[in-house]
Amino acid sequence: MESQNKNEIEIARRSFLGNVSAGLAGIGVMQLLRDASICGAQDWKAGQGQTHFEPKAKRVVQIFCPGAASHMDLWEHKPELARYHGKPLPGEENYVSFQGKNGNLMQSPWPFVPGGESGKEISSLLPNMSQHVDDIAFIHSMTSKSNTHGPGCIFMNTGHPTEGFPAAGAWTSYALGSENENLPAYVAIPDIRGEPPNGKANWSNGFLPARHQAIVMSNQQPIRNLERPDFVSEQTETASRSLLDRLNQSYAESRPGESALQARIAAYELAGRMQMSAPEVSELSQESESTHDFYGTRDSNSLKAAYAKNCLFTRRLLERGVRYVSLYCASRASGVDGLLNWDAHKTLKSDYERHCPVFDQPTAALLSDLKTRGMLDDTLILWTTEFGRMPTHQQGTAGRDHNPDGFTCWMMGAGVQGGVSYGATDPFGRRAEVNPTTVWDFYATVLHLLGFDHEQLTWYYNGLDRRITDVHGHVISEILT
Repeated sequence: MESQNKNEIEIARRSFLGNVSAGLAGIGVMQLLRDASICGAQDWKAGQGQTHFEPKAKRVVQIFCPGAASHMDLWEHKPELARYHGKPLPGEENYVSFQGKNGNLMQSPWPFVPGGESGKEISSLLPNMSQHVDDIAFIHSMTSKSNTHGPGCIFMNTGHPTEGFPAAGAWTSYALGSENENLPAYVAIPDIRGEPPNGKANWSNGFLPARHQAIVMSNQQPIRNLERPDFVSEQTETASRSLLDRLNQSYAESRPGESALQARIAAYELAGRMQMSAPEVSELSQESESTHDFYGTRDSNSLKAAYAKNCLFTRRLLERGVRYVSLYCASRASGVDGLLNWDAHKTLKSDYERHCPVFDQPTAALLSDLKTRGMLDDTLILWTTEFGRMPTHQQGTAGRDHNPDGFTCWMMGAGVQGGVSYGATDPFGRRAEVNPTTVWDFYATVLHLLGFDHEQLTWYYNGLDRRITDVHGHVISEILT
């Protein structure tokens, strides 16, 4: 009897240790899955192309100009700036903005010229873009919650001024999924000059599953860190993939209820398929000589040529079913103000005469190309920047300081009424005065065009049903068809 009790105790001990080991292994697996943001039971109700109502748009291009592009020097004509040039800003004669005290009012260094049949005036620095004003809905009354580049960019991209929230493209990926099993739903294309302020947080998945984070691509480098190492042959890689696939499937079949595991396997399989599809989509040599000339991909200005290639690359991604492309023109500030982006604190004139030729022709070519191909019927195009600039000059300089109280963004394409201007800043461009508009209003409108009610597209996180519009936002119906 004593021997039998001892054996039972030994078996119980082994069973206990086995259960503990299995439990710890399970905790480890769940931790890995959580870290990869794969788990989550909510995903069944999204990602299948199902919308709340009939959508106007099925894909989005968001063109982002980091550095806070000046609204009164590009998009919103302010004749009063010329009339009161050199005089103090009424009521704010001693105003202290981001970098210090402001000087007097400063007119735009460039004339504004009418474009299209609507006669909408934009800067003479943008002769190619002026041809598209009849298709664009300008929102001249945007406001931001930050006057700092990093948080401002995050706010404009995610609806929240702090990191950790999903970008608009991630929400779109979550809501609609991908139309191409060999390419991601969401792609971010940084400028050749570098990433924008706060870098990858601008295209983060936040608390959404990791597969909704943007894949960073460009024409110069289709997908980072995805190339096969030189010392690994194609045959070896194929054999390794085959073995891994068998192991994955065997493991998955023994655990049929673990959808999170299947999702993670699918993510790795997508990475493998992209090795084949990404080089093809970035192969611009397939395009005609006239297309290259139209975009400016071979321009003597290397920055313009690089951005033009990314614009053409954007069109090719959209044609192949990518849902959301974030296309950047310029990068984070580095050393010299305005040299790498639109942050013209000191030398506005020379800075913008450097940036606008890079931006103008390739962007206008992308818009024209999409329109000619009939893709504007279901493609939504957004132009954004993080905030505006002051109508005064920064004291002691010929540049403008940060201004979150009024700036311009615009939309074009599917479901958007062209040739209209919504809202306005005051006569000097200082503050949004007519129909002040928030980033939440902007994205409520974007989601509406994609077929979603922004109050219903949510993800439960930390005790709240989170959404891109936080607890705010209304659709700007005045700019819709």
